[in-house]
Amino acid sequence: MTTHSFSRRTMLRGLGVSMALPWMESLNVWGSSPAGDGAASQTPVRMAILFAGCGFHSHQWWARGQGTAMELGKVLQPLHDFRDRMTFIRGLFNAEALKGNIHSSQTGNLLSGAPLSAGGTIRSGTSVDQIVAEKIGHRTKLPSLVLGCEKANPSVHKNYSMLYSSHISWSSPTTPTPLEVYPALAFDQLFKDSVQRGDRSVLDEVLEDARSVRRHISQTDQQRLDEYLNSVRELEQRLDQARQRGELQGWRPTQTRPDMPRPQDGYPQDIVEHMRLMCDILVLAFQTDTTRICTLKLNNDHGTLRFPHLGVDYMIHHLLSHADSDDWLKVNQFFLEQMAYIARRLDAIQEGDRTALDNSMLLLCSSMLTGHHDATQLPVVMLGTAGGQIQGGRSLDYLGQSDRQMCRLYLSMMNKMGVHLDRFGDATRPLDEV
Repeated sequence: MTTHSFSRRTMLRGLGVSMALPWMESLNVWGSSPAGDGAASQTPVRMAILFAGCGFHSHQWWARGQGTAMELGKVLQPLHDFRDRMTFIRGLFNAEALKGNIHSSQTGNLLSGAPLSAGGTIRSGTSVDQIVAEKIGHRTKLPSLVLGCEKANPSVHKNYSMLYSSHISWSSPTTPTPLEVYPALAFDQLFKDSVQRGDRSVLDEVLEDARSVRRHISQTDQQRLDEYLNSVRELEQRLDQARQRGELQGWRPTQTRPDMPRPQDGYPQDIVEHMRLMCDILVLAFQTDTTRICTLKLNNDHGTLRFPHLGVDYMIHHLLSHADSDDWLKVNQFFLEQMAYIARRLDAIQEGDRTALDNSMLLLCSSMLTGHHDATQLPVVMLGTAGGQIQGGRSLDYLGQSDRQMCRLYLSMMNKMGVHLDRFGDATRPLDEV
């Protein structure tokens, strides 16, 4: 075992490229922050917030019992294998979201609990992810990563800006955090010092530095490094293939004029590949410690995605949500499968005595319980233990209690990230059970 020590800020570097190292037993990759930084020399906790618009099937969003004996409604079935690290929370709500009773007014303050301005003007509140990024984001290359799978809608609906429906992350009360919907550009954020497409891959740029690091690590870590670099290469190749097929929003055409007749309407974007790429990028960002904070908006509230791969291509997402049909259940499960995929990928990454999933908090939420605009209670499910700080395998019920603000959950999550506030939004104390 080598005594060679690397700072967390030491990365694989090349021309215009930097790539953080994954966890290794041979290297102190989490340590050596500058004096006064306050970062502990230990595996960091990560926080990811996933959002699915329009709520879920009203009869199939439930969890009962504890531990591996927990029973799950059909919507949550994709998370069955993670029940021991699941926290299902019923009854939390956002009081300010009840004032407008439409999608925009229920989504724009989901992660802040702040009052919203109407009349087409923009004013919300700084979201929980960006509060944490302000406090600890300097420890990583990216303070936070904000991803989406559906473009923002700048229109106005019933006196509220649709930007509220399109953004869950807010850098300030008047500024939604820029949302990256292009997988290639999201990938570039992780590894390129300037976001631009180059002629060489990220790995080609850092191979020389990787060889140098390899000489100072154990045989086990050499295998771990090789597996990590291979996963980066595989993701690069998939992005290139997606560009060539023209199936993703991030694809760039090779010519400016069409050389064929206009295709028929209805040719779908491959939303399956789009979501999967964004999930892979989130995992890679956490695995490399490029950021510890990520939001992934799977769709807009009041969104227009279609799901031909499920045999559900006759109606957009928003309209599907108005009825508890079997097709709506299929779409709900598809969104939960994205969370399960991220959890499975993170759980396969060993970091000392725990996995990357154990060292993370994954929160999935929506701005309403059902597509009937019911925001009197919000759907909330979490995976991961935040480095052992959260006891999994529990179903918590706050319905009927007086202090059931969603922002109490956010105070608890911030505490797990080392960010301690006296109040946030309409909450003055965290959830004791989380």
